[in-house]
Amino acid sequence: MAVGALCATPLAAHAAQSDQIAAHFSSVRTMMGEFVQFGPRGEQTGGKFYIERPGKIRFDYEEPSGFRVTSDGSSVVIMNKKLNTADLYPLSKTPLKLLLDERIDLSGDRVQTVRQDDDLTTIKMADKSIFGNSTITMMFDTNSYDLRQWTITDAQGKDTTVMIFNVEQGVTFDPSVFKIDYRRVDEMSRNSR
Repeated sequence: MAVGALCATPLAAHAAQSDQIAAHFSSVRTMMGEFVQFGPRGEQTGGKFYIERPGKIRFDYEEPSGFRVTSDGSSVVIMNKKLNTADLYPLSKTPLKLLLDERIDLSGDRVQTVRQDDDLTTIKMADKSIFGNSTITMMFDTNSYDLRQWTITDAQGKDTTVMIFNVEQGVTFDPSVFKIDYRRVDEMSRNSR
């Protein structure tokens, strides 16, 4: 009996930590700040981000990138203003869905690993039914439970990491921040064919 209890303690501690992180992160409805993104080939870009949960996010990349990523709660559009192209995806089929859900779910078989370091708790999640073989690894501050960064690993094993800083929580956004102009997206998609 004692041996079983000793073996269960680390897992129970991780579960308790995950529950606290989930509760804190779920209570944060809006946030904005700055980000730095590192792509799979070592490229680095940055800009400003806006999140309103559930489902809404926007990344405005600094020039000369020309990119903007927007989710309105149902779709995600990746716009490249320089090339005048737009790619549209259902939010439900992207790793961002796990980050933007009404309540972040760190239970069950979605959680692959939980690692606790002195200053960061790292949680790696996957859901084949949502986004195939891609994963999202989120890093939270061990003390405040605030989100610090996430890495999306695509089906080919390529990582894109986003680090966030100068974060403000509890912000009110105009609805236009997350609006997708589907007519414009359709035009841009036709032009890129």
